[in-house]
Amino acid sequence: MSASTDDAGVSANTKVRMLIVLEEDAGQRLDNFLLRHLKGVPKSKIYKVIRKGEVRVNKGRVKPDYRVRANDSVRIPPIRTADRNEGAGSENYPKIEIIHETDGWCAVNKPAGLAVHGGSGIGLGLIERLRLQRPECKRLELVHRLDRGTSGVLLIAKKRAELVHLQSLFREKEQLDKRYIACVIGRWLGHTTELRCPLERSEERSDGRFVRVSKSGKSAHTRFGVLCASEQLSLIQASPVTGRTHQIRVHARYLGHPLAGDDKYGVDELNKDLLKMGLNRLALHAAQLTFTDSLQALYTITAPIPRELTRFFTKAGLLVTDLPTKLSESL
Repeated sequence: MSASTDDAGVSANTKVRMLIVLEEDAGQRLDNFLLRHLKGVPKSKIYKVIRKGEVRVNKGRVKPDYRVRANDSVRIPPIRTADRNEGAGSENYPKIEIIHETDGWCAVNKPAGLAVHGGSGIGLGLIERLRLQRPECKRLELVHRLDRGTSGVLLIAKKRAELVHLQSLFREKEQLDKRYIACVIGRWLGHTTELRCPLERSEERSDGRFVRVSKSGKSAHTRFGVLCASEQLSLIQASPVTGRTHQIRVHARYLGHPLAGDDKYGVDELNKDLLKMGLNRLALHAAQLTFTDSLQALYTITAPIPRELTRFFTKAGLLVTDLPTKLSESL
């Protein structure tokens, strides 16, 4: 936490605040530091006030990636923060479901269609909603991210030391195993497939980030396994060894099996047919995450399949029983 020089009872949106960085916050990026203290403020707004120089550290202008140091003085301009209940139930999203929680972290079941953090045109994302939902938690930070269209297990750190530890697992890929389930177009031949194929971001489309296979890209490694299949569709599990943007979606398409409901890498005409069967989202779910926390305790967290996917899988004849056991099988 950080001390504030505000007079008691003065609203944060009417007066400049000065925050003193404590030892436990040292080393954190300025943008993340501000996100924690400005609960309910979209990330785009925070970047804007930093760029304009309205945020100052030790009376000087800094960039969003500046690492705060103990005893730094951070000036925060008048800025409107969301009321505690504002946005918590907007856009028809229920409360964020917490699957498991310890003193240092919690795992939530992210719904499809909800961005992990707010931004331009998005409003409140999952992390902002969770901070409003759990005001007693002094720190809630995203450990990693899931695409907006993907549902499933998402880790949130409640302590700085846990955040650093868990992010190192995702960065170094040690003591970490991610299992997704996905429905793809076509009958997947063979039981398992291991694909090492570099990926790079491309500017060839105007509708946001687009990733393609390229020799000049960054290394990407995904393991695939078939759970069940029909002639038209296959239910697979995917384990991304690396963590590139849209990795599972692009690798699956490269193998000739684009994900069902994928409006960026999928097949539009087929997606229209699937919509008639009730699939109105990307058929990708982060089903299981195995990791070791900072106390060296081993956890396997499983997120139940959302009802809308279960209904679609059933209608498509792809429902799998005892999914946690099948996901735990080696790829």
